[in-house]
Amino acid sequence: MDSQNCDFSPMKQNLADGIQHLIQLLQINLNVLDNENYCVLGSLEDVKEHLNSIESMAATFYLNCYLSSYTDTYEDLTATAQHLSKRKHGGLIVIERSDSLDNVIQEGTTIGAKVTPKLLESIFYPGNPLHDGAVLIRGNEVYSAANILPLTKMITEKKLGTRHRAAIGVSEQSDALALVVSEETGKISFALNGKLYPINTTQQIVF
Repeated sequence: MDSQNCDFSPMKQNLADGIQHLIQLLQINLNVLDNENYCVLGSLEDVKEHLNSIESMAATFYLNCYLSSYTDTYEDLTATAQHLSKRKHGGLIVIERSDSLDNVIQEGTTIGAKVTPKLLESIFYPGNPLHDGAVLIRGNEVYSAANILPLTKMITEKKLGTRHRAAIGVSEQSDALALVVSEETGKISFALNGKLYPINTTQQIVF
């Protein structure tokens, strides 16, 4: 990853502000801990919610960092995910990075077209024959669609759907990044190195 591509100043500043605010919340709770008339449980719940928000914000920031060195279309990819999220159209996009995915995935239909939000959204439109599989991105190209990915065998506390299990599965067997949109909730996540990270969908991503 080329660190010079990871500035995204407004996003980075929002993350820094969020972390600073979290530190202040924790300090306030620490200061009143010896006060027997004050219970910190309610405040700690606020801290927990704020921490979850920061985690999602950080995932959004690092998503773009991890993509920017491998495709110039990372803004189109994040925009596509947001559009799918708003409509609750499920989607699974795999971005090939250093490791070839030829022996990892079962290739579907060759597309060979430039990445655009309209193309990706049309592929994942409900009823489209290609919408159930994964789209493979190589460089700045939608290389193929309706690809079949290996499913993770990881056991988690939270039940995962097929798209999420496939996203984790391909990231376990390669350095690929898999971007997934839930059909049920519209929530966006990405899988990297066998782990799944939530994306902040409460506000537009600003670069």
